[in-house]
Amino acid sequence: MGLLKDEGGADRTGNDFAVAYALLRVTLGINIAIHGISRIVAGPAAFVAGLAKQFAGTPLPHFAVQGFGYVLPWAEALIGLLVLFGAFTRAALIAGALLIAVLTFGSTLHQDWDVAGLQLIYATVYFLLLALCRYNAFSVDGLLSRERS
Repeated sequence: MGLLKDEGGADRTGNDFAVAYALLRVTLGINIAIHGISRIVAGPAAFVAGLAKQFAGTPLPHFAVQGFGYVLPWAEALIGLLVLFGAFTRAALIAGALLIAVLTFGSTLHQDWDVAGLQLIYATVYFLLLALCRYNAFSVDGLLSRERS
């Protein structure tokens, strides 16, 4: 019996990739959604105040940091939930990758290299999920695609 065969001898490679994809997508979705939801529940004002203080020494204007701070939790919650459930997956992954690029810009501008390094991990996960989107079978998108067929 080959490594990629099930007990009946059928090739399971595609299904294994679909399961692995779903697990990674769900994990990223939970992570990003909870980032946003926890900030919303705690009150965006506290998050914005901390962000404004953190970026006070950078060339970013205060109003831009504040505006971004109020939008970020909602963007994280929405992107995270879409990724979690696999709805509009491609668009959500692109939006998430762009958001990570913006966050990386801020982290490097602030010279927070540890956070910038962690954001590279997020960027890599977004890349993998986007590049392997064809395995997005266990999702809202996959369900809708099967219903159309």
